[in-house]
Amino acid sequence: MSVTLDLSRKPPAAPVKPNLGGMTREQLRTALIEGGVCPSEKAKMRTGQIWRWIHDAGATSFDAMTNIDKGTREALAERFEVSRPEIVERQVSTDGTRKWLIRTAPGIEIETVFIPGVGRAGALCVSSQVGCTLNCTFCHTGTQALVRNLTAAEIIAQVQVAKDDLGEWPSDKHDRDMSNIVFMGMGEPLYNMDAVADAIDVISDGEGIGLSRRRITVSTSGVVPELKPLGERTQAMLAISLHAATDALRDVLVPINKKYPIAELMAGIRAYPGLSNARRVTFEYVMLKGVNDSPADARALVQLLKGIPAKINLIPFNPWPGSPYECSSWSTIEIFAAIVNKAGYASPIRTPRGRDILAACGQLKSESEKTRASVRRKLAVQPGA
Repeated sequence: MSVTLDLSRKPPAAPVKPNLGGMTREQLRTALIEGGVCPSEKAKMRTGQIWRWIHDAGATSFDAMTNIDKGTREALAERFEVSRPEIVERQVSTDGTRKWLIRTAPGIEIETVFIPGVGRAGALCVSSQVGCTLNCTFCHTGTQALVRNLTAAEIIAQVQVAKDDLGEWPSDKHDRDMSNIVFMGMGEPLYNMDAVADAIDVISDGEGIGLSRRRITVSTSGVVPELKPLGERTQAMLAISLHAATDALRDVLVPINKKYPIAELMAGIRAYPGLSNARRVTFEYVMLKGVNDSPADARALVQLLKGIPAKINLIPFNPWPGSPYECSSWSTIEIFAAIVNKAGYASPIRTPRGRDILAACGQLKSESEKTRASVRRKLAVQPGA
């Protein structure tokens, strides 16, 4: 029996340095002390300096932090980094919507979308998970298996990448385009509560990115036990991915309804901390032809939401290959909206944005996954592959 020894020497992989750009204030302060960068009595001051450089000025190197002495900057560079993740792809729609495919680690890719003209100026739609477990039948994103939760740093990195591309540094500029952030990308945010809450703390900090918590919206398909903790920990605005007014239909469209049926969901919403006419819940309702778009469906929806400070976003269905649904006609959507409006609820019809780059609601990640699968198939049939 012969034995072959592999004498090749592969250099050890460089250790990954902690990225200060994704830490909360307390995590940053602790890292500076434990990393030997500064003593505890100076950590608050140093944390504030670094925080403002990262989250207000958008610094991506310690050399840029000119009000910090050179020795401390060198110590920071030895132990930490403030880098950005890799942008695998950047697309711009004909309507101005931007989409980034961001790689934060090997095999970890997420999509983030900026939609101009939403909110006060424009909204950034961020992801909280890679993939999704909810399997909502109208959502292409939901057909993709969950890989893992994103860290707070990976959520914050999506905001930083968008601010880089939009020229939104310093953060306190008055004419910035990104006025709102919505957790409506890939994944269920309430299944990743700790990371989402930490990210919101960073995004809303007044000495950094400084977005008001009232301009940060978290959308959930209805993880009822986490509704109250979400409100208490984040004070974020709440959006509910509803899409049906009866359990029978919602069980099909949003399968998590089988675990947390509509009665439980409505009770949890009514108990949401801070709920008021000034802090209304947004109900998202995708319009599916012949499924949930009749006048009777509209009246059932009005009855269901009775007494809840709310607005209803009517979302024309965004098609994807193999989908079992079609979008309701515009006239059908307008009739539906009129019934809801007459009952006293604002019911804007969401104009589909970014469809040409598959950046619209329910379409995230599908095109990038399809493209990579095509590349893998081509490599598999090549000689020697």
